[in-house]
Amino acid sequence: MTTVERETGSAIRPFHAEFPEQALEDLRRRLEATRWPSKELVDDRSQGVQLATMQELGRYWASEYDLRRSEARVNALPQFVTEIDGVDIHFIHVRSPHPDALPLVMTHGWPGSVIEMLDSIGPLTDPTAHGGRAEDAFDLVLPSLPGYGFSGQPTELGWDLGRTARAWAELMRRLGYDRYVAQGGDVGAGVTDAMGRQAPEGLLGIHTNLLVPALNDPGSLPVDTEQERAALAAIKTFQATGNGYFVEQATRPQTIGYALLDSPVALAAWMTDHDTDAYYKIAGAFADGQPSGNLTRDHVLDNVTTYWLTGTGASAARSYWEAYGPDAPAAESQPLPPPSVPVGFTAFPGEIWRTPRSWAEKSYPTLSYFHEAERGGHFAAWEEPELFAAELRAAFRPLRAPQIPEPRS
Repeated sequence: MTTVERETGSAIRPFHAEFPEQALEDLRRRLEATRWPSKELVDDRSQGVQLATMQELGRYWASEYDLRRSEARVNALPQFVTEIDGVDIHFIHVRSPHPDALPLVMTHGWPGSVIEMLDSIGPLTDPTAHGGRAEDAFDLVLPSLPGYGFSGQPTELGWDLGRTARAWAELMRRLGYDRYVAQGGDVGAGVTDAMGRQAPEGLLGIHTNLLVPALNDPGSLPVDTEQERAALAAIKTFQATGNGYFVEQATRPQTIGYALLDSPVALAAWMTDHDTDAYYKIAGAFADGQPSGNLTRDHVLDNVTTYWLTGTGASAARSYWEAYGPDAPAAESQPLPPPSVPVGFTAFPGEIWRTPRSWAEKSYPTLSYFHEAERGGHFAAWEEPELFAAELRAAFRPLRAPQIPEPRS
């Protein structure tokens, strides 16, 4: 599947994706042999992904989509592999053309991958070409989570959010970065939250667009205002009717893994059925030909095709068992303290729940940036890469200049 120069130890090796032609032929064959269920009995997504959406997705995937698109997109970028704690970690590393760029490690989630962040690379690394300022540039590191995409699949238990956070700190150390910031959404928000709490040397601050403490313990947050009560109601609705994928992956990931590795349409349906806002945006791209922002047919299938051709549907699902499952190993012997570094947060209107500022302040005593974006949803970097990049520039701008102590009187 890949060609890398094999070395040992902590070496950073060049990486090049190369899917065999027989794998593409097998994908086409499986798509053409899909057994379709009968049509849902409702007019919305309450019974799951709708038949018309999936039939159009399958037709386009088999007959019009370029199956080597995702391969070509990642191979156009500098990408590498390094072994950390027994797992080969794949990452894209794009240095800014501007001097003094701030290093940023950015973590994807599920059902995403580094694919969902590709169109944010330009605005983040070369802001002057995208309406920004040279002094807002980032050197960008995009690792693939263990068990996702081009990273290796863990062969032992224990790869929870905290272990991944420590791996990212080691990755930034190996790259020679002694000052950097971190960002994440979805599962990546959990990794980034853990990094903020672990406070590895060199980490200046973090930014997320999913409030992890609210998902883990919504009852600990205030419900005094209408906005707070609306956020809690949205979380409860999601937990009652929208998180079937979450429960299955956190409790029985291997079971769903058989379908995800055997049927490409099953994989695509499973990945599409995440949250209401994202589902209808993706469905609109296929059923109506009306994408929302950057969530086009090709961009959605770039991500699904990467999962299929790397065979990581089951291993990605197992990451939920590690992080959230009732039988998961304890991540830490003692609960981690709140982040000691500055925390930035952006609330996107299409997120599973719209986070009130009061919740972010309660969750993060070191909150230094909060903003409500005008558009975008759960996959903000994917859907609105330019807007997303502008949020990160604003959130991390105060952290760029080295802190110079005031002279003593």
